[in-house]
Amino acid sequence: MKLHKEGNTTLTIEILAFSLLNYLAYSSENEYVAYFTTAITAFLFIMTLNFFRIPNRKFERKKGIVYAPCDGKVVVIEETEETEYYKDRRIQVSIFMSPLNVHNQVYPISGNVKYTKYHPGKFLVAWHPKASTDNERSTVVVENDKISVLFRQIAGAVARRIMTYSKENDTANVADEFGFIKFGSRVDLFFPIGTKINTQLEEKVTGGQSVIASY
Repeated sequence: MKLHKEGNTTLTIEILAFSLLNYLAYSSENEYVAYFTTAITAFLFIMTLNFFRIPNRKFERKKGIVYAPCDGKVVVIEETEETEYYKDRRIQVSIFMSPLNVHNQVYPISGNVKYTKYHPGKFLVAWHPKASTDNERSTVVVENDKISVLFRQIAGAVARRIMTYSKENDTANVADEFGFIKFGSRVDLFFPIGTKINTQLEEKVTGGQSVIASY
């Protein structure tokens, strides 16, 4: 396991701030205040380490498979109108990430990056029906000779920073990292009508390993 680069600044700030808090707490000569401060800061630091963790994983990268772009729980499977890029009916699959999940995102398929766009917006809770269109979000479309898939990083009420590393005309390799969202969020995928969906509601999925669809 390693720590994601997006956590470097946050962890550095926490180390400095928590060290100062503990110094002040122990200087107060009140042992209860000192113990409480140590317990709280240690807990918060451990939670931050857990959030920015990147576990060591092996990826199969089979052809004809759409893998989960992130860890989390499937909260939406429905036919809907995709209005940003395709402008037609698509099958939407949404994965909700809690603060306890690994929070980097990986390409669900291999192909070429055809489209990327960042949208500023609101910070509704990630499971809100309008989060996909109203919240801060970043959209990526990857196409190959068999399928075109749109996937969208969506900020939530706690998540306030979306990082997207993809650029148009990049080559996407399935399970390679394309982004990161800090502190709780959601990823939507949009598939052509008729795509075989291989997941179900409430299923817990693992980025780059769980099969979401096949083509």
